[in-house]
Amino acid sequence: MNRWTQSILAVVLAAGFFLAGAWYNQRATVKGSVQGGRRILYYQDPMHPAYKSDKPGIAPDCGMRLVPVYADSESPSRDGPSLSSTGAVYITAQQQRSIGLQTDTVTPTAGVRTLRVLGKVVLDEARIYPLAAAGDGWVRKAGVIVTGDIVQKDEVLATFYNRDFLTAQQSYLYALDTMDRFKKTESEAQLNLTGAQLRAAEENLEFFGMSQTQIREIARTRKIADDIDFRSPVAGLVVTRNAFSGLRFSHGEELFRIADINHIWVLADVFENDARLLRSARSATVRYQDRQLPARISDALPQFDPTSRALRVRLEMENPGLLLRPDMFVQVEFQIALPKGIAVPADAVIDSGLRKTVYVETADGGFTSRPVETGWRLGDAVQITKGLEPGERIVVAGNFLLDSESRMKSAGPR
Repeated sequence: MNRWTQSILAVVLAAGFFLAGAWYNQRATVKGSVQGGRRILYYQDPMHPAYKSDKPGIAPDCGMRLVPVYADSESPSRDGPSLSSTGAVYITAQQQRSIGLQTDTVTPTAGVRTLRVLGKVVLDEARIYPLAAAGDGWVRKAGVIVTGDIVQKDEVLATFYNRDFLTAQQSYLYALDTMDRFKKTESEAQLNLTGAQLRAAEENLEFFGMSQTQIREIARTRKIADDIDFRSPVAGLVVTRNAFSGLRFSHGEELFRIADINHIWVLADVFENDARLLRSARSATVRYQDRQLPARISDALPQFDPTSRALRVRLEMENPGLLLRPDMFVQVEFQIALPKGIAVPADAVIDSGLRKTVYVETADGGFTSRPVETGWRLGDAVQITKGLEPGERIVVAGNFLLDSESRMKSAGPR
């Protein structure tokens, strides 16, 4: 065989190999584009539907395997997230674990639940004692008592002078002497008249601000006091102190304000939606640090606070050891008796403002969104009044990522 013949034979063989390879590649491409009798249009990133490829492979953004989109559905296969014609989202078990998706069965609930709210300690308005001047005068000496101190009953707060005070004392001493003389000689009618004059003189001293302790001391010693002792009427907290040594005051001016804090109020802020639940509660527990104190719900109507948009429920309670002081914040717990119904974790409900939805697991393993109506909410539980039935399984964790996946899949074909 000559050289010219060998060259022609080599060219013919090369052309044959080229044509055979092209035919094989075309057949493989056609075979790869048809899977299970369904024609593949393209491959898509399951997490980023905007990325498409004409060949299978790995997505460049998330590192996941590209999933095929078929001509008859134009949606990814069940190997990755997909959206059916009914709106159900299908996510693989691996993806469910990666986004932390968890489901739970809807069950009826009933019984007692705890409503925890914030409360503020305030003074009992019926146990506040303002000490005002009954006439003009001036403070001779003010004690060391200051605002915030605890005083005892009849403890001297200050001493003051009033020029009409001496005349009132003289009238009282005269009435005492007259009563002593008439006890043995005068008739019962005269004694009653003298007793009335004695009581009037004593009330006049009280009008000037003298305490019963000082009045009894004057009656015992029969001596005129130079000053009036300003004494605390109760044991309690000094809320206001306006008396200072050398201060001149006028009639009606408030010098001290004492509050009995052995019995106090607690104002608990309860939101409007939860306020109706308190109808089944008549008592509460106040927690402060490691102490638990019982409290009673007042019969007074709750006050509405326009700033916090909450109802302020008033609680009445004892204050052992003066543990709580005004303006302290405490935690209040109400035991609420709830009727039988459906309650789900609060995280299971997606609230967009206009509608509330939950994701329900379908019979074929998908997840579909369903609108619901809610009622009360206590802690991490919320009542479902419409939209769910006992026995259904719902998504209780990872539903926000599931909702995002559903929205992306819905926007993908469009």
